[in-house]
Amino acid sequence: MIENDLFLRALKGETVDRPPVWMMRQAGRYLPEFRQLREKYDFFTRCQTPELASEITVQPIRRFEMDAAILFSDILVIPQAMNIEVQMKPDFGPYLPQPIRSQKDLDAVVVPDPKEALGYVMEAITMTKSLLQDKIPLIGFAGSPWTILCYCVQGQGSKSFDLAKGFCFTQPKAAHELLQKITDTTIAYLKEKVRAGCNAIQLFDSWGGMLSPTDYREFSLQYMQQITVALKDIAPVILFGKGCWFALGEMAKTGASALGVDWTCSPKNARYLSGGQITLQGNFDPSRLLSPPSEIKKRVHQMIDEFGKDQYIVNLGHGILPNVPVENAAAFIQAVKEYKRETV
Repeated sequence: MIENDLFLRALKGETVDRPPVWMMRQAGRYLPEFRQLREKYDFFTRCQTPELASEITVQPIRRFEMDAAILFSDILVIPQAMNIEVQMKPDFGPYLPQPIRSQKDLDAVVVPDPKEALGYVMEAITMTKSLLQDKIPLIGFAGSPWTILCYCVQGQGSKSFDLAKGFCFTQPKAAHELLQKITDTTIAYLKEKVRAGCNAIQLFDSWGGMLSPTDYREFSLQYMQQITVALKDIAPVILFGKGCWFALGEMAKTGASALGVDWTCSPKNARYLSGGQITLQGNFDPSRLLSPPSEIKKRVHQMIDEFGKDQYIVNLGHGILPNVPVENAAAFIQAVKEYKRETV
């Protein structure tokens, strides 16, 4: 049994005294103890070494005692397992030296056995669960197939992902074949994560907002739906699409337990667009954590008031920024723990 199951209860829509809180990218660059490890080990060494990944996962929990931990990893371990080379270049980000641009490129892409290709992730989960001692739930995650395709085709990060979109629009058959391969790999991977001990799953559709609503349905949502349907009976699924406010209503019908919301969509609109019957998560602007702690506390309480304490998980509208002061992150978490709605 999980000692603090507030996060899992919120995913079920149960009545709670206060909403749970965690932060996307909470195991990361804003923490001095993380930066110490970063100086010693490169990015994928940290991801692929279970002892390091588990230690990084619990670092923020030791400091702030969030209501959930999220496994330290990266969405691009999936293409790596699919026979697509991925590098992480300092001060540049992900770089794929041989992007997928043709059917020939696509033919070399495999759907791996996750126990073999990604066994190090499962080991990290086992180690993390041991460190957490069932005090809080552990979240596993993956990128949406569309977001993974963006990197696989573009070959790097982009403001427009024009090559990725062009690939979909000029070679739709190949694009759907790649998306299906990513989807099949992701389903097998996430099922293994749940078997290894993850209590919930989040899908990050970081680049979903690049697509029009019509193209989103074709190239992203249907594949996220497949993953959700495959996972929802063994673990709750959270769908987070950055810039995808227009799809909240359709996302709410996938079988997901919760939907992430970014800071460009108000709590009122998010409730309305999602149909008002599903747990929501978000949507504090990460840059707002640069405000003074007193301002952070005030805005967090206002955000909870607007979303409502039930069917709600407090989080950021995207990942925490590396330049956020530790004391400001602490103020964000503490503000939620101190929350009591004033009754008239």
